[in-house]
Amino acid sequence: MATNGIGSSVKRKEDLRFITGSGRYTDDIQVPHQAYACFVRSPHAHATIESIDRSAAEAMPGVLGVFTGEEVAADGLGGLICGWMVKSKDGSPMKAGPHPILAHGKVRYVGDHVAVVVAETLQQARDAAEAVIVDYGVLPAAVDVAKTHDSGIEIHADIPNNLVYDWEIGDKAATDAAFAQAKHVTRVELINNRLVPNAMEPRAALGHYDAGQDAYTLYTTSQNPHVARLVISAFVGIAPEHKLTVIAPDVGGGFGSKIFIYAEECVCLWASKKVRRPVKWTADRTEAFLSDAHGRDHVSVAEMAMDENGQFLALRVNTKANMGAYLSTFSSCIPTYLYATLLAGQYKTPAIYCDVQAYYTNTAPVDAYRGAGRPEATYLLETLVEECAKDMRMDPAEIRRRNFIPKDAFPYQTPVALQYDTGDYEPCLDKALELADYAGFPERRRQSEAKGKLRGIGFSAYIEACGIAPSAVIGSLGAGVGLWESAKVRFSHTGKVQVLTGTHSHGQGHETTFAQLVASKLGVAYEDVDVIHGDTSKTTVGMGTYGSRSLAVGGEALVKACDKVIAKGKKIAAHLLEASEQDIVFQDGNFSVAGTDRSKSIGEIVFAALVPHNYPAGLEPGMEETAYYDPANFTYPSGVYICELEVDPDSGVVEIQKFTAVDDFGNVINPMIVEGQVHGGLAQGIGQALLENAVYDESGQLISASYMDYTMPRADDLPSFVVHTTAGTACTHNSLGVKGCGEAGAIGSPPAVMNAIADAIGTRISMPATPEKVWRALQKTQLAQAAE
Repeated sequence: MATNGIGSSVKRKEDLRFITGSGRYTDDIQVPHQAYACFVRSPHAHATIESIDRSAAEAMPGVLGVFTGEEVAADGLGGLICGWMVKSKDGSPMKAGPHPILAHGKVRYVGDHVAVVVAETLQQARDAAEAVIVDYGVLPAAVDVAKTHDSGIEIHADIPNNLVYDWEIGDKAATDAAFAQAKHVTRVELINNRLVPNAMEPRAALGHYDAGQDAYTLYTTSQNPHVARLVISAFVGIAPEHKLTVIAPDVGGGFGSKIFIYAEECVCLWASKKVRRPVKWTADRTEAFLSDAHGRDHVSVAEMAMDENGQFLALRVNTKANMGAYLSTFSSCIPTYLYATLLAGQYKTPAIYCDVQAYYTNTAPVDAYRGAGRPEATYLLETLVEECAKDMRMDPAEIRRRNFIPKDAFPYQTPVALQYDTGDYEPCLDKALELADYAGFPERRRQSEAKGKLRGIGFSAYIEACGIAPSAVIGSLGAGVGLWESAKVRFSHTGKVQVLTGTHSHGQGHETTFAQLVASKLGVAYEDVDVIHGDTSKTTVGMGTYGSRSLAVGGEALVKACDKVIAKGKKIAAHLLEASEQDIVFQDGNFSVAGTDRSKSIGEIVFAALVPHNYPAGLEPGMEETAYYDPANFTYPSGVYICELEVDPDSGVVEIQKFTAVDDFGNVINPMIVEGQVHGGLAQGIGQALLENAVYDESGQLISASYMDYTMPRADDLPSFVVHTTAGTACTHNSLGVKGCGEAGAIGSPPAVMNAIADAIGTRISMPATPEKVWRALQKTQLAQAAE
């Protein structure tokens, strides 16, 4: 047991079925009499729907029905919601335009859902969808978030200037006063480029209406099936909650994009009742590019006020955030409470003020993408800090060290709402400098110059807030649901254990880490623990997986359920061993009488609980306990990343030579899984920095809507990462002492890469740093130097 418990690099349980092709994804599910859906999508970014002629499509072979927004409205269904209310500076609520599950009267981005065709086969549905004739009244499109305010284009009725909210945080007066006294101010203008999620498994849904039970089942690619059930029942209104089961089977990646409730899954459920057949839809890759919620897309100006010694005095930020054509499920909180509250970073900056304007544009909705606000904050802050170091002629490591929050200052209250419970930043910096051989960089730079290459090095000291909490606080800030988590531990007669969790795994390895946790806690065999998730008919109500919350929140709920099992076990053991309950000690799977050799194994106690012939009075039979956990605070993982790279000035090609990642994740359950999570995050963050970019033209067409135009990172784009997890500072408000780890790599890596490029070429460019962009920047610099 010890070799498979907490702290062991146990191989993942779930990988056997994945690598042998035995995983069961939504598109793998086949039910009798299944039909297929194909959506008619708008080719225009902004247009009125003048008419829809579906007569030819309805007459085609195999077609069971063609449905539009008119039928949705006639059935009295609601639209999709944004579940977090954000208020503007003046106290007015955000402007949430309608988000119908099929467009009604107007389309607002290319790919908007206009109609759905249901047919016997997928090909018949596709053929019929092409026969649906839609007459559009094409309107001008607003695409650029920096220009939509003054475009004169009204995307939603009665929402002036397309402004969703104008929000602020921090002390503006104190910040302005600090700037007035500053010896130096560094200013940067930044664009955080838009990304497409690109999970390996595209979104899919299978809706099934059972007329005999008057009940619905939805199979879907979801990170939080219980929340999906809540929204679809309470707000869209397709079925009462108790008549709807949502099942998320194996899910092939999410990165945030599968948190949200989408139109397609609602339509498949609704259409199933219409045609009295199960209805399946699976996105093709271009559909996913067009209709999945995108990530990032900020335009910001940031300024840092400093004294003569490079001490940070105040930070001032303005950000314009692109929300796309509609507010997605959690979109409103991403550029506000998950972004601006992290602008303190690891630094003791006394005053911070940030204002954020969120705008509608005629593009796909934008919501959480791996890191969700924290990558945007880290990119802004760490870019600015690197520029501060240059302006002050300081080493980038030294300016960070000088401004770090000291270890003895924790718990530390930041100027932007959050209170960090614990941290120690200098050891991560020291270890990163050692592993990166920072002292040897000047010599390696000289060697690169001798080869005609430009070498640069860049830093990033990130912090993130994981496990969104507490519910009372986030509720007061506008969240529509609590963000607690649930767990149930259930023993069989033979001592096998089922763990039912409200979180959901879509690649993180929960079936392994949760089994390790229970095995260590209860002293049972790791192999005897089975983790069940993703089915609302089996698991207790939970809030799902996002924001690196699964272990810190879901795992702590599991600990509490185990504690209840142990507490009940002590009562039974005391009875069987004829001892006082206070004298019973539980350790390594055995209940013992303190100071004696008398004991009972947990298997014996469980059997007694389930076959209670001589049961203590007052106890119910069985060994099954449920617990909930609502965290008292976020967890705050942190780290230091260093990127070293070479640039070929003749081609602009960037080659990362070494990437060093040092992280403080608190206590660690499975080091191998943690390292894998960091690797994955680094690949995504480096992909954003060098390769990925979702690009719309002025008319609102997505011109990067396939892998021919949207560049995903490949193995040969990435180095062999140096990943080190420090002993760390344990989280103080969960008993495991754990922090989140799933998003760190994507948060800390983009600024490290871009800072290294700026160091190499002597000027700063925007992400992604494509070879052409790097080459053009070098040519511009050379021309400027020649002119001098």
